[in-house]
Amino acid sequence: MSTAAASNLSPAFPERAAWGTASKLRAWQADALTQYLRTTPCDFLAVATPGAGKTTYALRLATELFATGLISRVTVVAPTEHLKTQWADAASRVGIRIDPHFTNAAGRHGSEFHGVAVTYAQVASKPLLHRARTQAAPTLVILDEIHHGGDNLSWGEAIREAFEPATHRLGLTGTPFRSDTSPIPFVRYEMGKDSIRRSEADYTYGYAEALRDGVVRPVLFLAYGGSMRWRTKAGDEVSARLGEPMTKDATAQAWRTALDVKGEWIPSVLAAADKRLTEVRRGVPDAGGLVIASNQTQARGYAKILHDISDEKPVVVLSDYAGSSGKIEEFAEGNQRWMVAVRMVSEGVDVPRLCVGVYATSTSTPLYFAQAVGRFVRARRRGEIASIFLPSVPVILEHAARLEDERDHALDRVSLPGDEASIWSPEDGILAAANRAGSTPDLDEPSFEALESEAEFDHVVFDAQQFGLNAEVGSSDEQEFLGLPGLLELDQVATLLRARQSAQKGHSRKKADPEMATHRAMAASRKELNSLVSAYARKSGARHAVVHADLRQTCGGPTLDQANAAQVAQRIETIRRWFVGRR
Repeated sequence: MSTAAASNLSPAFPERAAWGTASKLRAWQADALTQYLRTTPCDFLAVATPGAGKTTYALRLATELFATGLISRVTVVAPTEHLKTQWADAASRVGIRIDPHFTNAAGRHGSEFHGVAVTYAQVASKPLLHRARTQAAPTLVILDEIHHGGDNLSWGEAIREAFEPATHRLGLTGTPFRSDTSPIPFVRYEMGKDSIRRSEADYTYGYAEALRDGVVRPVLFLAYGGSMRWRTKAGDEVSARLGEPMTKDATAQAWRTALDVKGEWIPSVLAAADKRLTEVRRGVPDAGGLVIASNQTQARGYAKILHDISDEKPVVVLSDYAGSSGKIEEFAEGNQRWMVAVRMVSEGVDVPRLCVGVYATSTSTPLYFAQAVGRFVRARRRGEIASIFLPSVPVILEHAARLEDERDHALDRVSLPGDEASIWSPEDGILAAANRAGSTPDLDEPSFEALESEAEFDHVVFDAQQFGLNAEVGSSDEQEFLGLPGLLELDQVATLLRARQSAQKGHSRKKADPEMATHRAMAASRKELNSLVSAYARKSGARHAVVHADLRQTCGGPTLDQANAAQVAQRIETIRRWFVGRR
Protein backbone atom coordinates (compact mmCIF):
# COMPACT_ATOMS: atom_id res chain seq x y z
CA MET A 1 0.00 0.00 0.00
CA SER A 2 1.17 3.53 -0.77
CA THR A 3 1.01 6.70 1.32
CA ALA A 4 1.91 8.67 -1.82
CA ALA A 5 -1.10 7.24 -3.64
CA ALA A 6 -3.28 8.08 -0.66
CA SER A 7 -2.06 11.67 -0.80
CA ASN A 8 -2.98 11.91 -4.47
CA LEU A 9 -6.35 10.21 -4.12
CA SER A 10 -9.20 12.40 -5.29
CA PRO A 11 -11.99 12.95 -2.76
CA ALA A 12 -14.50 12.59 -5.59
CA PHE A 13 -15.30 9.04 -6.61
CA PRO A 14 -15.59 6.99 -8.65
CA GLU A 15 -14.02 8.83 -11.59
CA ARG A 16 -14.03 12.57 -11.52
CA ALA A 17 -11.60 14.53 -9.43
CA ALA A 18 -12.60 17.56 -7.43
CA TRP A 19 -11.01 20.85 -8.45
CA GLY A 20 -7.80 21.65 -6.58
CA THR A 21 -6.71 18.06 -5.86
CA ALA A 22 -3.59 17.25 -7.77
CA SER A 23 -0.29 16.18 -6.24
CA LYS A 24 -0.74 16.51 -2.50
CA LEU A 25 -3.17 16.48 0.37
CA ARG A 26 -5.33 19.50 0.88
CA ALA A 27 -4.19 21.80 3.66
CA TRP A 28 -6.87 20.66 6.09
CA GLN A 29 -6.14 16.98 5.39
CA ALA A 30 -2.43 17.45 6.02
CA ASP A 31 -3.12 19.46 9.18
CA ALA A 32 -5.54 16.85 10.56
CA LEU A 33 -3.13 14.04 9.69
CA THR A 34 -0.27 15.78 11.47
CA GLN A 35 -2.45 16.38 14.52
CA TYR A 36 -3.45 12.71 14.64
CA LEU A 37 0.05 11.30 14.17
CA ARG A 38 1.41 13.55 16.88
CA THR A 39 -0.32 11.42 19.55
CA THR A 40 -2.00 8.53 17.62
CA PRO A 41 -5.02 8.57 19.95
CA CYS A 42 -7.40 5.66 20.32
CA ASP A 43 -10.39 7.87 19.33
CA PHE A 44 -10.33 10.78 16.90
CA LEU A 45 -13.35 12.64 15.50
CA ALA A 46 -12.83 14.57 12.26
CA VAL A 47 -15.70 16.82 11.20
CA ALA A 48 -15.35 18.04 7.62
CA THR A 49 -18.00 19.48 5.35
CA PRO A 50 -19.35 17.24 2.57
CA GLY A 51 -17.06 17.41 -0.43
CA ALA A 52 -13.95 18.28 1.59
CA GLY A 53 -12.30 14.86 1.14
CA LYS A 54 -12.87 12.81 4.30
CA THR A 55 -12.29 9.55 2.41
CA THR A 56 -8.89 10.71 1.17
CA TYR A 57 -7.91 11.76 4.70
CA ALA A 58 -9.03 8.49 6.29
CA LEU A 59 -7.23 6.28 3.76
CA ARG A 60 -4.01 8.26 4.03
CA LEU A 61 -4.20 7.86 7.80
CA ALA A 62 -4.79 4.12 7.40
CA THR A 63 -1.73 3.74 5.17
CA GLU A 64 0.40 5.53 7.77
CA LEU A 65 -0.83 3.24 10.55
CA PHE A 66 -0.24 0.15 8.42
CA ALA A 67 3.26 1.36 7.51
CA THR A 68 4.25 1.86 11.16
CA GLY A 69 2.84 -1.50 12.20
CA LEU A 70 0.28 -0.03 14.57
CA ILE A 71 -2.53 -1.89 12.80
CA SER A 72 -2.82 -4.99 10.65
CA ARG A 73 -6.53 -4.79 9.86
CA VAL A 74 -9.12 -2.13 8.96
CA THR A 75 -12.89 -2.14 9.30
CA VAL A 76 -15.00 0.54 7.58
CA VAL A 77 -18.51 1.08 8.93
CA ALA A 78 -20.78 2.98 6.51
CA PRO A 79 -24.48 3.98 6.50
CA THR A 80 -25.47 2.20 3.26
CA GLU A 81 -24.60 -0.77 1.07
CA HIS A 82 -23.62 1.57 -1.75
CA LEU A 83 -21.02 3.29 0.39
CA LYS A 84 -19.38 -0.04 1.25
CA THR A 85 -18.50 -0.52 -2.41
CA GLN A 86 -17.45 3.10 -2.76
CA TRP A 87 -15.01 2.75 0.14
CA ALA A 88 -13.60 -0.50 -1.25
CA ASP A 89 -13.01 1.10 -4.66
CA ALA A 90 -11.29 4.10 -3.09
CA ALA A 91 -9.11 1.96 -0.82
CA SER A 92 -7.96 -0.21 -3.72
CA ARG A 93 -6.35 2.82 -5.31
CA VAL A 94 -3.91 3.10 -2.40
CA GLY A 95 -3.27 -0.60 -2.06
CA ILE A 96 -5.68 -1.34 0.79
CA ARG A 97 -7.86 -4.29 -0.12
CA ILE A 98 -11.29 -4.10 1.52
CA ASP A 99 -14.06 -6.67 1.08
CA PRO A 100 -17.41 -4.86 0.66
CA HIS A 101 -19.31 -8.15 0.30
CA PHE A 102 -18.45 -9.52 3.74
CA THR A 103 -21.51 -10.99 5.46
CA ASN A 104 -22.22 -11.83 9.07
CA ALA A 105 -22.92 -15.40 7.98
CA ALA A 106 -19.40 -15.74 6.57
CA GLY A 107 -17.87 -14.61 9.84
CA ARG A 108 -14.42 -13.85 8.40
CA HIS A 109 -12.88 -12.26 5.34
CA GLY A 110 -10.47 -13.87 2.91
CA SER A 111 -6.73 -13.70 3.50
CA GLU A 112 -6.29 -11.55 0.39
CA PHE A 113 -8.10 -8.63 2.09
CA HIS A 114 -6.80 -6.17 4.67
CA GLY A 115 -10.28 -5.73 6.11
CA VAL A 116 -13.98 -5.33 5.44
CA ALA A 117 -16.65 -2.70 4.86
CA VAL A 118 -19.92 -3.19 6.75
CA THR A 119 -23.04 -1.16 7.52
CA TYR A 120 -24.17 0.08 10.93
CA ALA A 121 -27.21 -2.18 10.67
CA GLN A 122 -24.97 -5.15 9.89
CA VAL A 123 -22.89 -4.53 13.02
CA ALA A 124 -25.97 -3.96 15.18
CA SER A 125 -27.42 -7.33 14.18
CA LYS A 126 -24.37 -9.28 15.42
CA PRO A 127 -22.15 -7.09 17.61
CA LEU A 128 -20.35 -10.01 19.29
CA LEU A 129 -19.21 -11.34 15.92
CA HIS A 130 -17.62 -8.00 15.07
CA ARG A 131 -16.15 -7.71 18.55
CA ALA A 132 -14.40 -11.05 18.07
CA ARG A 133 -13.05 -9.92 14.69
CA THR A 134 -11.80 -6.67 16.22
CA GLN A 135 -10.05 -8.49 19.07
CA ALA A 136 -8.33 -10.92 16.71
CA ALA A 137 -5.84 -8.36 15.34
CA PRO A 138 -4.81 -4.70 15.87
CA THR A 139 -7.62 -2.92 14.05
CA LEU A 140 -8.40 0.56 12.80
CA VAL A 141 -12.16 1.12 12.71
CA ILE A 142 -13.30 3.92 10.40
CA LEU A 143 -16.80 5.02 11.42
CA ASP A 144 -18.06 6.86 8.34
CA GLU A 145 -20.83 9.37 9.12
CA ILE A 146 -20.51 8.37 12.75
CA HIS A 147 -23.70 10.17 13.77
CA HIS A 148 -25.57 7.12 12.44
CA GLY A 149 -24.21 5.25 15.44
CA GLY A 150 -26.82 7.12 17.46
CA ASP A 151 -29.79 6.29 15.23
CA ASN A 152 -31.30 4.47 18.20
CA LEU A 153 -30.18 3.31 21.63
CA SER A 154 -29.67 -0.32 20.62
CA TRP A 155 -27.50 0.67 17.66
CA GLY A 156 -25.27 2.80 19.86
CA GLU A 157 -24.85 -0.01 22.38
CA ALA A 158 -24.08 -2.53 19.62
CA ILE A 159 -21.48 -0.31 17.93
CA ARG A 160 -19.82 0.33 21.28
CA GLU A 161 -19.77 -3.38 22.14
CA ALA A 162 -18.41 -4.39 18.74
CA PHE A 163 -15.55 -1.90 18.50
CA GLU A 164 -14.56 -1.18 22.09
CA PRO A 165 -11.46 -3.46 21.67
CA ALA A 166 -10.21 -1.60 18.57
CA THR A 167 -6.66 -0.25 18.63
CA HIS A 168 -7.74 2.93 16.86
CA ARG A 169 -11.14 4.40 15.96
CA LEU A 170 -11.53 7.23 13.47
CA GLY A 171 -14.92 8.94 13.42
CA LEU A 172 -15.85 10.89 10.29
CA THR A 173 -18.85 13.11 9.70
CA GLY A 174 -19.90 16.11 7.70
CA THR A 175 -23.03 16.65 9.80
CA PRO A 176 -22.20 16.01 13.47
CA PHE A 177 -25.46 17.33 14.88
CA ARG A 178 -28.56 15.25 15.45
CA SER A 179 -32.14 16.24 16.21
CA ASP A 180 -32.41 13.78 19.11
CA THR A 181 -30.45 13.19 22.29
CA SER A 182 -29.17 9.67 21.57
CA PRO A 183 -25.43 9.67 22.34
CA ILE A 184 -23.07 8.83 19.47
CA PRO A 185 -20.59 6.05 20.33
CA PHE A 186 -16.93 6.99 20.82
CA VAL A 187 -17.70 10.72 20.65
CA ARG A 188 -16.46 12.93 23.47
CA TYR A 189 -19.07 15.19 25.09
CA GLU A 190 -18.07 18.23 27.15
CA MET A 191 -20.25 20.09 29.62
CA GLY A 192 -20.95 23.69 28.66
CA LYS A 193 -21.69 26.67 30.86
CA ASP A 194 -25.39 26.05 30.26
CA SER A 195 -25.02 22.56 31.82
CA ILE A 196 -25.60 20.90 28.43
CA ARG A 197 -23.12 18.35 27.12
CA ARG A 198 -22.08 18.89 23.51
CA SER A 199 -20.00 16.82 21.12
CA GLU A 200 -16.36 17.82 20.77
CA ALA A 201 -14.52 17.23 17.52
CA ASP A 202 -10.76 16.75 17.45
CA TYR A 203 -10.55 18.46 14.08
CA THR A 204 -13.15 20.59 12.29
CA TYR A 205 -13.18 21.90 8.74
CA GLY A 206 -16.46 23.68 8.09
CA TYR A 207 -18.33 24.70 4.96
CA ALA A 208 -17.40 28.37 5.38
CA GLU A 209 -13.68 27.53 5.49
CA ALA A 210 -13.98 25.14 2.55
CA LEU A 211 -15.85 27.79 0.58
CA ARG A 212 -13.10 30.33 1.20
CA ASP A 213 -10.50 27.77 0.11
CA GLY A 214 -12.41 26.98 -3.09
CA VAL A 215 -12.82 23.36 -2.02
CA VAL A 216 -16.63 23.42 -2.25
CA ARG A 217 -19.17 25.24 -4.38
CA PRO A 218 -21.28 28.19 -3.26
CA VAL A 219 -24.99 27.35 -3.19
CA LEU A 220 -27.91 29.39 -4.54
CA PHE A 221 -31.26 28.48 -3.01
CA LEU A 222 -34.22 29.40 -5.22
CA ALA A 223 -37.38 29.51 -3.11
CA TYR A 224 -40.86 29.05 -4.58
CA GLY A 225 -44.17 29.77 -2.87
CA GLY A 226 -47.64 30.00 -4.34
CA SER A 227 -51.34 29.32 -3.77
CA MET A 228 -52.42 25.98 -2.25
CA ARG A 229 -55.85 24.44 -1.65
CA TRP A 230 -56.57 21.18 0.16
CA ARG A 231 -59.34 19.33 1.98
CA THR A 232 -58.89 18.36 5.63
CA LYS A 233 -59.90 15.08 7.22
CA ALA A 234 -63.04 16.81 8.50
CA GLY A 235 -64.00 17.68 4.92
CA ASP A 236 -63.21 21.41 5.13
CA GLU A 237 -61.51 23.06 2.19
CA VAL A 238 -58.56 25.29 3.11
CA SER A 239 -56.70 27.79 0.94
CA ALA A 240 -53.35 29.35 1.83
CA ARG A 241 -50.21 30.72 0.28
CA LEU A 242 -47.00 28.78 0.83
CA GLY A 243 -44.45 31.11 2.35
CA GLU A 244 -46.86 33.30 4.28
CA PRO A 245 -47.24 33.04 8.06
CA MET A 246 -49.57 30.24 9.23
CA THR A 247 -49.73 27.53 11.86
CA LYS A 248 -47.25 24.66 11.73
CA ASP A 249 -49.99 22.17 10.80
CA ALA A 250 -51.26 24.40 8.02
CA THR A 251 -47.73 24.94 6.72
CA ALA A 252 -47.13 21.18 6.69
CA GLN A 253 -50.29 20.53 4.71
CA ALA A 254 -49.67 23.41 2.30
CA TRP A 255 -46.17 21.99 1.79
CA ARG A 256 -47.50 18.50 1.05
CA THR A 257 -50.05 20.02 -1.33
CA ALA A 258 -47.23 21.73 -3.22
CA LEU A 259 -45.38 18.42 -3.61
CA ASP A 260 -48.44 16.57 -4.91
CA VAL A 261 -47.89 15.38 -8.49
CA LYS A 262 -51.46 16.25 -9.50
CA GLY A 263 -51.01 19.96 -8.83
CA GLU A 264 -49.24 22.66 -10.81
CA TRP A 265 -46.60 23.65 -8.22
CA ILE A 266 -44.19 20.75 -8.67
CA PRO A 267 -44.37 20.70 -12.51
CA SER A 268 -43.66 24.46 -12.55
CA VAL A 269 -40.69 24.13 -10.20
CA LEU A 270 -39.30 21.14 -12.10
CA ALA A 271 -39.61 23.09 -15.34
CA ALA A 272 -37.74 26.02 -13.77
CA ALA A 273 -35.06 23.67 -12.47
CA ASP A 274 -34.67 22.13 -15.92
CA LYS A 275 -34.22 25.61 -17.42
CA ARG A 276 -31.60 26.32 -14.79
CA LEU A 277 -29.83 23.05 -15.62
CA THR A 278 -29.76 24.00 -19.32
CA GLU A 279 -28.14 27.32 -18.41
CA VAL A 280 -25.59 25.67 -16.11
CA ARG A 281 -24.68 23.19 -18.85
CA ARG A 282 -23.48 26.07 -21.02
CA GLY A 283 -20.47 26.33 -18.72
CA VAL A 284 -20.50 22.84 -17.18
CA PRO A 285 -21.44 20.51 -20.07
CA ASP A 286 -21.89 17.37 -17.95
CA ALA A 287 -23.85 19.06 -15.14
CA GLY A 288 -26.58 16.87 -13.71
CA GLY A 289 -29.69 17.43 -11.61
CA LEU A 290 -31.16 15.52 -8.68
CA VAL A 291 -34.74 15.56 -7.39
CA ILE A 292 -35.07 14.31 -3.80
CA ALA A 293 -38.56 12.88 -3.32
CA SER A 294 -40.50 11.89 -0.20
CA ASN A 295 -41.63 8.46 -1.38
CA GLN A 296 -41.61 6.09 -4.31
CA THR A 297 -44.99 7.11 -5.73
CA GLN A 298 -43.94 10.75 -5.90
CA ALA A 299 -40.52 9.83 -7.31
CA ARG A 300 -42.13 8.00 -10.22
CA GLY A 301 -44.52 10.91 -10.79
CA TYR A 302 -41.70 13.46 -10.78
CA ALA A 303 -39.72 11.32 -13.23
CA LYS A 304 -42.65 11.28 -15.66
CA ILE A 305 -43.00 15.08 -15.41
CA LEU A 306 -39.27 15.55 -16.08
CA HIS A 307 -39.45 13.18 -19.03
CA ASP A 308 -42.22 15.34 -20.54
CA ILE A 309 -40.26 18.55 -19.83
CA SER A 310 -36.80 17.52 -21.01
CA ASP A 311 -37.71 14.78 -23.51
CA GLU A 312 -35.13 12.61 -21.73
CA LYS A 313 -35.96 9.78 -19.34
CA PRO A 314 -34.50 10.44 -15.86
CA VAL A 315 -32.63 7.84 -13.84
CA VAL A 316 -34.93 6.71 -11.00
CA VAL A 317 -33.30 5.35 -7.83
CA LEU A 318 -35.61 3.62 -5.35
CA SER A 319 -34.14 2.15 -2.21
CA ASP A 320 -35.62 -1.34 -2.47
CA TYR A 321 -34.90 -1.89 -6.15
CA ALA A 322 -32.06 -4.22 -7.10
CA GLY A 323 -29.22 -2.44 -8.85
CA SER A 324 -29.73 0.97 -7.23
CA SER A 325 -26.00 1.36 -6.49
CA GLY A 326 -25.21 0.54 -10.10
CA LYS A 327 -27.65 3.18 -11.30
CA ILE A 328 -25.97 5.82 -9.15
CA GLU A 329 -22.54 4.88 -10.47
CA GLU A 330 -23.75 4.93 -14.08
CA PHE A 331 -25.30 8.35 -13.56
CA ALA A 332 -22.11 9.64 -11.92
CA GLU A 333 -20.05 8.54 -14.92
CA GLY A 334 -22.60 9.45 -17.60
CA ASN A 335 -24.13 12.57 -19.08
CA GLN A 336 -27.85 12.19 -18.30
CA ARG A 337 -29.68 15.32 -17.21
CA TRP A 338 -31.72 14.11 -14.22
CA MET A 339 -31.82 11.57 -11.45
CA VAL A 340 -34.84 11.17 -9.11
CA ALA A 341 -34.24 9.45 -5.77
CA VAL A 342 -36.03 8.74 -2.51
CA ARG A 343 -33.20 8.12 -0.07
CA MET A 344 -30.43 6.19 -1.84
CA VAL A 345 -28.48 9.35 -2.64
CA SER A 346 -27.57 10.18 0.94
CA GLU A 347 -24.48 11.40 2.73
CA GLY A 348 -21.15 10.23 1.34
CA VAL A 349 -22.50 9.25 -2.09
CA ASP A 350 -20.30 11.02 -4.61
CA VAL A 351 -21.82 12.30 -7.84
CA PRO A 352 -19.62 15.37 -8.35
CA ARG A 353 -21.39 16.52 -11.51
CA LEU A 354 -24.61 17.27 -9.60
CA CYS A 355 -25.11 21.03 -9.91
CA VAL A 356 -28.90 21.52 -9.74
CA GLY A 357 -31.22 20.07 -7.10
CA VAL A 358 -34.90 20.10 -6.21
CA TYR A 359 -35.75 19.55 -2.54
CA ALA A 360 -39.11 17.90 -3.20
CA THR A 361 -39.47 16.19 0.16
CA SER A 362 -41.28 17.21 3.33
CA THR A 363 -38.48 15.92 5.57
CA SER A 364 -37.51 18.92 7.66
CA THR A 365 -34.69 17.98 10.05
CA PRO A 366 -31.48 20.03 9.77
CA LEU A 367 -29.47 16.80 9.57
CA TYR A 368 -31.34 15.51 6.51
CA PHE A 369 -31.26 18.94 4.84
CA ALA A 370 -27.50 19.23 5.34
CA GLN A 371 -27.01 15.73 3.95
CA ALA A 372 -29.10 16.61 0.90
CA VAL A 373 -27.23 19.86 0.20
CA GLY A 374 -23.96 17.99 0.63
CA ARG A 375 -24.68 16.13 -2.61
CA PHE A 376 -24.25 19.36 -4.60
CA VAL A 377 -21.26 21.15 -3.05
CA ARG A 378 -18.39 19.03 -4.44
CA ALA A 379 -16.31 21.39 -6.58
CA ARG A 380 -14.30 20.03 -9.49
CA ARG A 381 -13.00 23.29 -10.86
CA ARG A 382 -13.00 26.94 -9.94
CA GLY A 383 -16.23 28.84 -10.48
CA GLU A 384 -18.79 26.03 -10.28
CA ILE A 385 -21.91 26.95 -8.32
CA ALA A 386 -24.81 24.82 -7.12
CA SER A 387 -28.50 25.73 -7.48
CA ILE A 388 -31.12 24.12 -5.24
CA PHE A 389 -34.86 24.72 -5.61
CA LEU A 390 -36.83 24.84 -2.35
CA PRO A 391 -40.41 25.30 -1.16
CA SER A 392 -40.88 28.58 0.73
CA VAL A 393 -41.29 26.88 4.09
CA PRO A 394 -39.87 28.72 7.13
CA VAL A 395 -37.96 25.78 8.60
CA ILE A 396 -36.35 24.95 5.25
CA LEU A 397 -35.46 28.58 4.52
CA GLU A 398 -33.86 28.74 7.97
CA HIS A 399 -31.73 25.70 7.20
CA ALA A 400 -30.66 27.36 3.93
CA ALA A 401 -29.76 30.61 5.72
CA ARG A 402 -27.71 28.68 8.30
CA LEU A 403 -25.73 26.61 5.81
CA GLU A 404 -22.41 27.94 7.07
CA ASP A 405 -23.20 27.43 10.76
CA GLU A 406 -21.15 24.88 12.68
CA ARG A 407 -23.30 22.81 15.01
CA ASP A 408 -22.53 20.21 17.64
CA HIS A 409 -24.66 17.38 18.93
CA ALA A 410 -26.26 18.42 22.23
CA LEU A 411 -27.36 16.07 24.99
CA ASP A 412 -29.28 16.78 28.22
CA ARG A 413 -32.03 18.78 26.58
CA VAL A 414 -35.73 18.09 26.38
CA SER A 415 -37.38 17.87 22.95
CA LEU A 416 -40.60 19.79 23.27
CA PRO A 417 -43.57 19.51 20.89
CA GLY A 418 -43.23 22.25 18.31
CA ASP A 419 -39.50 22.80 18.52
CA GLU A 420 -37.10 22.10 15.68
CA ALA A 421 -35.79 18.95 17.34
CA SER A 422 -39.16 17.24 17.33
CA ILE A 423 -40.46 15.29 14.34
CA TRP A 424 -42.01 18.00 12.21
CA SER A 425 -43.37 15.96 9.34
CA PRO A 426 -44.49 12.34 9.06
CA GLU A 427 -41.59 11.46 6.78
CA ASP A 428 -38.97 12.31 9.42
CA GLY A 429 -39.99 9.38 11.61
CA ILE A 430 -40.64 7.09 8.65
CA LEU A 431 -37.24 7.95 7.17
CA ALA A 432 -35.45 6.96 10.38
CA ALA A 433 -37.34 3.66 10.46
CA ALA A 434 -36.61 3.05 6.79
CA ASN A 435 -32.90 3.68 7.31
CA ARG A 436 -32.91 0.90 9.89
CA ALA A 437 -35.22 -1.47 8.01
CA GLY A 438 -33.65 -0.96 4.60
CA SER A 439 -36.76 0.18 2.73
CA THR A 440 -38.86 3.29 2.36
CA PRO A 441 -42.62 2.68 2.52
CA ASP A 442 -44.98 4.77 0.48
CA LEU A 443 -46.90 7.18 2.65
CA ASP A 444 -50.65 6.94 3.04
CA GLU A 445 -51.69 10.03 4.95
CA PRO A 446 -55.49 10.32 5.16
CA SER A 447 -55.58 13.57 7.13
CA PHE A 448 -55.97 15.75 4.02
CA GLU A 449 -56.42 15.68 0.27
CA ALA A 450 -54.44 17.97 -2.01
CA LEU A 451 -56.79 19.77 -4.42
CA GLU A 452 -54.77 22.29 -6.39
CA SER A 453 -51.54 24.27 -6.30
CA GLU A 454 -49.83 27.04 -8.20
CA ALA A 455 -46.16 28.09 -8.02
CA GLU A 456 -44.67 31.56 -7.70
CA PHE A 457 -41.00 32.50 -7.61
CA ASP A 458 -40.27 34.10 -4.24
CA HIS A 459 -36.57 34.88 -3.95
CA VAL A 460 -33.00 33.58 -3.93
CA VAL A 461 -31.14 32.86 -0.70
CA PHE A 462 -27.38 33.26 -0.85
CA ASP A 463 -24.97 33.77 2.06
CA ALA A 464 -27.92 34.19 4.48
CA GLN A 465 -29.26 37.09 2.37
CA GLN A 466 -32.38 37.21 0.24
CA PHE A 467 -32.42 38.59 -3.30
CA GLY A 468 -35.32 39.20 -5.63
CA LEU A 469 -39.02 39.91 -5.28
CA ASN A 470 -42.05 37.77 -6.00
CA ALA A 471 -42.51 36.99 -9.69
CA GLU A 472 -44.80 34.82 -11.77
CA VAL A 473 -43.43 31.51 -13.02
CA GLY A 474 -42.22 31.98 -16.60
CA SER A 475 -41.90 35.75 -16.26
CA SER A 476 -38.83 37.66 -17.40
CA ASP A 477 -38.09 38.51 -13.76
CA GLU A 478 -37.86 34.82 -12.86
CA GLN A 479 -35.74 34.14 -15.96
CA GLU A 480 -33.23 36.77 -14.83
CA PHE A 481 -32.37 34.58 -11.85
CA LEU A 482 -32.65 31.23 -13.67
CA GLY A 483 -30.26 32.55 -16.31
CA LEU A 484 -27.35 33.30 -13.97
CA PRO A 485 -24.13 31.82 -15.42
CA GLY A 486 -23.22 28.35 -14.17
CA LEU A 487 -19.59 29.37 -13.67
CA LEU A 488 -19.03 32.31 -11.33
CA GLU A 489 -16.34 33.35 -8.87
CA LEU A 490 -17.57 33.59 -5.30
CA ASP A 491 -17.39 37.39 -5.18
CA GLN A 492 -19.31 37.65 -8.45
CA VAL A 493 -22.37 35.79 -7.19
CA ALA A 494 -23.72 38.43 -4.79
CA THR A 495 -22.85 41.22 -7.24
CA LEU A 496 -24.89 39.62 -10.00
CA LEU A 497 -27.76 38.84 -7.63
CA ARG A 498 -27.95 42.48 -6.58
CA ALA A 499 -27.92 43.53 -10.23
CA ARG A 500 -30.74 41.11 -11.04
CA GLN A 501 -32.73 42.39 -8.08
CA SER A 502 -32.29 46.00 -9.14
CA ALA A 503 -33.36 45.13 -12.67
CA GLN A 504 -36.44 43.36 -11.32
CA LYS A 505 -37.39 46.38 -9.24
CA GLY A 506 -37.00 48.54 -12.35
CA HIS A 507 -39.25 46.22 -14.36
CA SER A 508 -41.86 46.27 -11.61
CA ARG A 509 -41.97 50.05 -11.55
CA LYS A 510 -42.36 50.24 -15.33
CA LYS A 511 -45.04 47.58 -15.59
CA ALA A 512 -47.14 48.43 -12.56
CA ASP A 513 -50.64 49.82 -12.93
CA PRO A 514 -50.33 53.49 -11.87
CA GLU A 515 -53.40 53.21 -9.65
CA MET A 516 -51.97 50.13 -7.89
CA ALA A 517 -48.25 50.95 -8.01
CA THR A 518 -47.97 52.43 -4.53
CA HIS A 519 -50.03 49.71 -2.87
CA ARG A 520 -48.17 46.84 -4.56
CA ALA A 521 -44.73 48.39 -4.12
CA MET A 522 -45.30 49.02 -0.41
CA ALA A 523 -46.58 45.48 0.15
CA ALA A 524 -43.57 43.99 -1.65
CA SER A 525 -41.13 46.21 0.23
CA ARG A 526 -42.63 45.39 3.61
CA LYS A 527 -42.56 41.67 2.78
CA GLU A 528 -38.92 41.94 1.73
CA LEU A 529 -38.01 43.77 4.94
CA ASN A 530 -39.86 41.23 7.08
CA SER A 531 -38.03 38.39 5.32
CA LEU A 532 -34.68 40.05 5.93
CA VAL A 533 -35.53 40.70 9.57
CA SER A 534 -36.53 37.05 9.97
CA ALA A 535 -33.25 35.85 8.44
CA TYR A 536 -31.19 38.26 10.54
CA ALA A 537 -33.04 37.24 13.70
CA ARG A 538 -32.13 33.61 13.02
CA LYS A 539 -28.53 34.53 12.37
CA SER A 540 -28.12 36.78 15.41
CA GLY A 541 -30.40 34.96 17.85
CA ALA A 542 -32.39 38.14 18.52
CA ARG A 543 -36.18 38.35 18.52
CA HIS A 544 -37.90 39.78 15.44
CA ALA A 545 -39.34 42.67 17.44
CA VAL A 546 -35.87 43.57 18.74
CA VAL A 547 -34.42 43.64 15.21
CA HIS A 548 -37.28 45.87 14.01
CA ALA A 549 -36.74 48.17 17.00
CA ASP A 550 -33.00 48.38 16.30
CA LEU A 551 -33.69 49.27 12.68
CA ARG A 552 -36.17 51.94 13.70
CA GLN A 553 -33.69 53.39 16.20
CA THR A 554 -30.90 53.40 13.61
CA CYS A 555 -32.91 54.77 10.68
CA GLY A 556 -35.55 56.81 12.48
CA GLY A 557 -39.17 57.01 11.43
CA PRO A 558 -42.42 55.41 12.64
CA THR A 559 -43.37 51.76 13.04
CA LEU A 560 -43.28 49.59 9.92
CA ASP A 561 -47.01 49.79 9.23
CA GLN A 562 -46.75 53.60 9.19
CA ALA A 563 -43.39 53.91 7.41
CA ASN A 564 -43.32 55.32 3.87
CA ALA A 565 -41.55 53.75 0.88
CA ALA A 566 -38.28 55.67 1.40
CA GLN A 567 -38.13 54.73 5.08
CA VAL A 568 -38.73 51.04 4.35
CA ALA A 569 -36.09 51.12 1.61
CA GLN A 570 -33.60 52.69 4.02
CA ARG A 571 -34.22 49.92 6.56
CA ILE A 572 -33.74 47.27 3.87
CA GLU A 573 -30.37 48.71 2.88
CA THR A 574 -29.37 49.01 6.54
CA ILE A 575 -30.13 45.41 7.44
CA ARG A 576 -28.31 44.20 4.31
CA ARG A 577 -25.21 45.97 5.63
CA TRP A 578 -25.72 44.28 9.00
CA PHE A 579 -25.61 40.88 7.31
CA VAL A 580 -22.04 41.51 6.16
CA GLY A 581 -20.86 42.98 9.46
CA ARG A 582 -21.15 46.66 8.53
CA ARG A 583 -23.11 47.74 11.55
